[in-house]
Amino acid sequence: MACACMRHWSSIKLPTMASANLQKQPLNSKVLVLGGTGRVGGSTAIALSNLSPDLRIVIAGRNREKGASMVDTLGKNAEFFEVDINDDKSLESALTDVDLVVHAAGPFQQTDNCRVLEAAIRAKTAYMDVCDDTSYALRAKSFMNEALAAKVPAITTGGIYPGVSNVMAAELVRVAKDENKGEPERLRFYYYTAGTGGAGPTILATSFFLLGEEVIAYNKGEKIKLRPYSGMVNIDFGKGIGKRDVYLLNLPEVTSTHEILGVPTVSARFGTAPFFWNWAMDAMTRFLPSEVLRDKSKVQEMVRLFDPVVRVIDGYAGERVSLRVDLECSGGRQTIGIFSHKRLSISVGYSTAAFALAILEGSTQPGVWFPEEPEGLAIEARELLLERAAQGTINFVMHKAPWMVETNPKLVGLGIYV
Repeated sequence: MACACMRHWSSIKLPTMASANLQKQPLNSKVLVLGGTGRVGGSTAIALSNLSPDLRIVIAGRNREKGASMVDTLGKNAEFFEVDINDDKSLESALTDVDLVVHAAGPFQQTDNCRVLEAAIRAKTAYMDVCDDTSYALRAKSFMNEALAAKVPAITTGGIYPGVSNVMAAELVRVAKDENKGEPERLRFYYYTAGTGGAGPTILATSFFLLGEEVIAYNKGEKIKLRPYSGMVNIDFGKGIGKRDVYLLNLPEVTSTHEILGVPTVSARFGTAPFFWNWAMDAMTRFLPSEVLRDKSKVQEMVRLFDPVVRVIDGYAGERVSLRVDLECSGGRQTIGIFSHKRLSISVGYSTAAFALAILEGSTQPGVWFPEEPEGLAIEARELLLERAAQGTINFVMHKAPWMVETNPKLVGLGIYV
């Protein structure tokens, strides 16, 4: 299926790589998908099968019935392996003869170890995760020396957001510098998902955990802490999504892009629909003690309470998702990237699968990397990754002025858009 991305890459100047090397499929590679019976892991497995049909995919989880169902969906190249990610021996057995492990068994919040990454390093197996937690991501990075010594390539935060959004930001910064259009000064991540995006209880738990965390942002190089789900702004996500209210959240791409891309002012905001979910989350940060929102048992109780209601409302809200990344440079130059899809449950799978294939194709060096680091994803491999991730998007543009893609740009003066 043709996607919008193919119409807009003509304006992106990427270093060249031999096409045969970039397009080479990882034939006969074996991929272990932890959390493969869940929404994110299952979607990733399906996307991997679609993008590279010869891959051998191992669905790993604790539910044999769900595992058997996923294997039936994937076909002859798939199998199920029962595994407990909290048991080292279970992980060691699951990683036998595996080329890459995709860790999609979230939530990652309030996790005090990187057991899967450690097991992958011991097994000398390539690794990636879909982590969306700052503490977990930084803990994963602390295993850099071990991964280097074992010659294991690893990417943390390699999903849709963070993940694809990091790569979009890296490309905006790279092109701005290459074109000498000024120094990058402000980088802002804006995300929108209708309801839970069809991603189920894990996403609901992640949202509650994030509401219990102070927001880390950067202003002119200074690290600042802000109240979660504050600082609302109304953002235009372009066609298919329109204008949405978004609120501050503590997400790992803020810290990683600030440090790696060298942008002094960075923040991330998120919003959902229907509108009353935004009100509810704002109220939770105001009236619930943060200790409650950081307590695993209490959060699980809240998930059990809210999940049936959320599922009903999700049926009406749909699961559209949109990422908007804004870069402002000295001199007033502003460029943005937008990535929108009708179904998060599908898009997150293709986004994660795109990172998995990049690792299998040799685009990641040994060590533990964020997606925006060229050692984690070679600069010349970014175009292919984004094209794969953008399968089925309703809108994907890069390096455009805001007025070129917004649904209702403001007209000021004599025909000048700002």
